[in-house]
Amino acid sequence: MTARPVLASDSAPRLAPHTRLRHDAMRGVWTVQAPERTFMLDDTAHAVLAHCDGATTLNGIVDRLCDAFPGAPRATIAADVAAMLQDLADKGVILA
Repeated sequence: MTARPVLASDSAPRLAPHTRLRHDAMRGVWTVQAPERTFMLDDTAHAVLAHCDGATTLNGIVDRLCDAFPGAPRATIAADVAAMLQDLADKGVILA
């Protein structure tokens, strides 16, 4: 059994090789396509995943989102981003 990948603030998440971030023009939504499954993204999830380039750290993603959503508390953004990306890492969609 392999160890669960745990994202840290200095992790630089990226989509796994078998996944793709795609815009579904028919439905007008962003999706993450993985083998035999698709994740429909809301605007917030897309804003997070758009920064998962393998170079930007988790802290860097939070910084960018704080700039994009200046009214939201940093602690809330950090907690939500970490939880979402950890869930996707647990599902094999995100690597760090």
